[in-house]
Amino acid sequence: MSRGNAVSDSAPLIVERHADGYATIVFNRPDKLNTLSIALRRDLAAAVTTLEADPAIRVLILTGQGRAFSAGLDLDEWGVAPAAAAWEHDAVQAILPFSGPVIGAINGLTITGGLELALACDLLVASTEARFADTHTRVGLLPGWGGSVRLQQRIGPHRAKEMALTARFVSADEALAWGLVNRVVAPERLRAVAEALAREMLAAVPEGLAAYKQLLDDEAALPFGEALALERNRARAANLGVTREQIDTRLARLRGQGR
Repeated sequence: MSRGNAVSDSAPLIVERHADGYATIVFNRPDKLNTLSIALRRDLAAAVTTLEADPAIRVLILTGQGRAFSAGLDLDEWGVAPAAAAWEHDAVQAILPFSGPVIGAINGLTITGGLELALACDLLVASTEARFADTHTRVGLLPGWGGSVRLQQRIGPHRAKEMALTARFVSADEALAWGLVNRVVAPERLRAVAEALAREMLAAVPEGLAAYKQLLDDEAALPFGEALALERNRARAANLGVTREQIDTRLARLRGQGR
């Protein structure tokens, strides 16, 4: 494992590159519950751009230092420049350019803007200490990073309304039951489980990993019939270029891994 050259332990985030082919971005403002300051969001966008350009990095993990994944916007900045605090360097838009899978390793409190960022990950592994809340209504704001849309997609409109309109905290176990997270693990196993998932993904054919993620994302935005047509068209374009020899080689490797 190596640290990103441009990032220090005192910076808003830490970037760790792993030899297996994945990277971990750690939000590093534990004294501020990893609130999403403008500086952190700017650094996040720069880090993701750099990692996306690195062909050796094909999976990304996001996590937080301390007892929070992220408690949302830095309200100290809101008091000085609300528009800049809310709209400059959108945290969700910062991670969307990464073409490979993004795993959220949710270590603790995940609130409002932090929840919006978590929802933009492709899958979530939560510590038993994680708690989730959408507190926009408590401060008289509306989500602007796609949170209301993704929350309904993830857990359905009725549960999304319960979270959004009550602003209550949802435990890790309840989040699992609702489908908000993929799995819940002990705090000391969080990073190891997220990294194991990353390595499983990295066993895929490199070009297939990003292509399948893109297909799923594009289908999710379409009516059912159009999604079926899109799948068929992409499959024809991609699959006809794969030879029988390539399939046999890949199947043999897969069988070997299953022993």
